Amino acid sequence: MKRFPSNDVIRTEDDQYMIEALKEAWQAFDRDEVPVGSVIVFDRRIVARGYNQVELLQDATAHAELLAIGAASQFFSNWRLEGATLYTTLEPCPMCLGAIFLSRISRLVWGASDMRHGACGSFVNLLSVPHPTHQLDAVGDILSAWCAQPLQRFFQQRRVQNQET
Repeated sequence: MKRFPSNDVIRTEDDQYMIEALKEAWQAFDRDEVPVGSVIVFDRRIVARGYNQVELLQDATAHAELLAIGAASQFFSNWRLEGATLYTTLEPCPMCLGAIFLSRISRLVWGASDMRHGACGSFVNLLSVPHPTHQLDAVGDILSAWCAQPLQRFFQQRRVQNQET
């Protein structure tokens, strides 16, 4: 099973950066974490990366987006990430979307939709209410089939493991 699309599928800058987030997701997969990955881009440069580490850190807040935001804040020595774009392989949950707003990230790009926890329209739509202090440009479904693949494979393996026990 191929983990990444061929070069002819990658057409835009968003596709290119989503591939980088997908690399992070596969790192989570290889570490038996729910495979979600994120990168933060500023001035066409990746300044931070993150992948889910909930199990490793035994921390329900150790989502890819939050770890990337923390790394970007350290990189800039500033919690305000205005002008940055966060790419993430899965539609952010309400907690992560809240952190995206609070960190002043300017743009959000996600891959696969999350019907169980997605806060950008799949489960709830927190983007439908104008934020009083910050405007966020958001776009989803970028390389969504590729971003869904590690999640589908991960949960298929989990179901098999649960049937065997």
